Amino acid sequence: MMSSDGYTASDGPLAQQSSTNSESYGPINQTILTGPLSFDYERSKSNSPKLKLNPYSWTKVANIIFVDEPVGTGFSYAKSSEGYNISDTLAAAELYEFLLKWLKLHPKFLTNSLYIMGDSYSGIIIPILVQKISDGNEVGQEPRMNLKGYAIGNPVTNTHDDLNARIPFAHLKTLISEELYESAKNNCKGEYRNVDPSNAACVDDLNIFTECTVKIYTAQILEPDCQKLSPKPRPSVSNWDPDTLMEDPVDLLQSITHLPEPRRWCRNYNYLYSYIWANDKIVQQALHIREGSISEWVRCNESLVYTYDVSSSLNYHRNLIKKGYQVLIYSGDHDMVIPYIATHAWIVSLNLTIAHDWRPWFVDGQVAGFTMQYTSKKYCLTFATVKGGGHTAPEYKPNECLAMIDRWLSYYPL
Repeated sequence: MMSSDGYTASDGPLAQQSSTNSESYGPINQTILTGPLSFDYERSKSNSPKLKLNPYSWTKVANIIFVDEPVGTGFSYAKSSEGYNISDTLAAAELYEFLLKWLKLHPKFLTNSLYIMGDSYSGIIIPILVQKISDGNEVGQEPRMNLKGYAIGNPVTNTHDDLNARIPFAHLKTLISEELYESAKNNCKGEYRNVDPSNAACVDDLNIFTECTVKIYTAQILEPDCQKLSPKPRPSVSNWDPDTLMEDPVDLLQSITHLPEPRRWCRNYNYLYSYIWANDKIVQQALHIREGSISEWVRCNESLVYTYDVSSSLNYHRNLIKKGYQVLIYSGDHDMVIPYIATHAWIVSLNLTIAHDWRPWFVDGQVAGFTMQYTSKKYCLTFATVKGGGHTAPEYKPNECLAMIDRWLSYYPL
């Protein structure tokens, strides 16, 4: 729990933050994305990471609870093997239970405005959690949470549509030719995920698409590709598999204990610091990690028994419209993992009223992205792109994202 600058912990907004995909989480969020600390890459050595204060920490504008979820990720653990059998709905239920217990232990925050925040796969979990909080408030669950809204960045929302948008996105960003795009659109009838293997023309087009993009760093298409650090093989050009697109594009060998000497900088090298730092016994003692609760911190725990029982969170968003919450949905516009065009498409499908049409928003006099605002009575949804941002946006554009979240929490236009 952190606070600083223009508010005090007793009256500032309270935010619960979760992140990444169903198998990944941990100090990476605090140290690289929105937390109070970041790695000092200039002073760090390969086996000795150094920390510095993050000038763009979201804790400057809110009290934030960072949560390792689901159980088994980061430093979180269960006391029984059954506790590691988790799903989308169970993850949301556990977060709700956590918030109830946390607020009972810290009642001074009960009157603070509460916002639920996250990114990436949290796009599935957060709407479920917000629905649970809303339902609990309505039936008199104690303690009552002063829920005001939620914010999700680069959100997984509908796995089919999110993946299906990658080919139109690649066309928009000139990663594939006009001819290939039109051919694929015609041969595949706009369906690039559930492909009929007997449709040879469609399969051929998708194989060419894979050949064109296989060396693109999908988390941020302008940055160098660093997949040589990943143990996962690239999708075969002759075997189009859209499910590989949901895999973490920055997954790294967890056993690496020193950084390679790259010919050019790769963002993935930064993530190795978190592995070294989080497994330092002195660090774990300082963080009050219960000894013996985990054998090794890993960025992605692929041993979890995780059931994906919610393929789309869109109906949860629809149900929450009538609750009158403030909602922020933002996307890095160079993210090919969850393309912004897929996110904007499902927002449009909510059939809300356009309060403010597409326009640029600015930070330090420069265009930071583009935004639209939608309303339905008291409900207000702000959609924003972050220019040059990737998956996820605060990692690539920390100054702009801090300005964005500060304005949104203050009910100011972006």
